[in-house]
Amino acid sequence: MKIILLKDMERLGKKYDVVTVKDGYGRNYLIPKKFAVIANKTNLNKMQNLKEAEERKLEAMLEQYRKHAEMIEGKVFDIGAKAGTTDKIFGSVTNIQLANKIKEDLGFEVDRKNIEIPEEVKTLGTYTAVVKLHPEVSATMTFNVVKE
Repeated sequence: MKIILLKDMERLGKKYDVVTVKDGYGRNYLIPKKFAVIANKTNLNKMQNLKEAEERKLEAMLEQYRKHAEMIEGKVFDIGAKAGTTDKIFGSVTNIQLANKIKEDLGFEVDRKNIEIPEEVKTLGTYTAVVKLHPEVSATMTFNVVKE
């Protein structure tokens, strides 16, 4: 069965991709949950128009994303965490905490899924993360994990 994805699916493809899946998976899971629609001629035309409109919108937002990237790169964020005597923190710092800190300090939201931390943050110290704001714009976020 050929379907058009309505959102990014990790192992299937990106939004608006036409993919082939097994009939049961498409009919019983993807379509009822509004993750996909059947790839017929009408839906293909609709999705093409929606895709073009979304691309125009993203192009208009590109300058705004570049400004946000400059703001993120020019700042060092402090993330508070409870830590023991050996500077090992209880738990770890996640992309959710980083997204909340960006919203709190800079005033705009970044989806937590667009923040990648290359290493596990388990001790106090300085770390970096990559924030993907747009397919063409990403920023390196520097953050300090400090004792609360």
